[in-house]
Amino acid sequence: MIDASGRTLGRVASEAAMHLMGKTKATFERNVYSGFPVTVINASKLRITAKKLEEIYHTRYSGMRGGLRVLKGTETAEKKGLKELIKLATYQMLPGNKLRRIMMMNLKIED
Repeated sequence: MIDASGRTLGRVASEAAMHLMGKTKATFERNVYSGFPVTVINASKLRITAKKLEEIYHTRYSGMRGGLRVLKGTETAEKKGLKELIKLATYQMLPGNKLRRIMMMNLKIED
């Protein structure tokens, strides 16, 4: 369980990614999911400035030509909340292999 109150986005996301990968355990194996479920609480009390929200951007692709959408952090925070920013940051910190989806299913984020 990770408490996000008063902490920055990157530090919370990197800690969650380390636990999801299982790197905090002595039995870490790169090719097997060896992590454990992670819960992030107090996501709405995350410490993030307005300037940082302007700098952050995420992309969404619809699959169609010209369908790449670039969203700023302010848009994401307004529409889906800070929970979505934590989820996207953690997703980008995990290795891009077949285990990423399994790791993300074990991430729970609560306000």
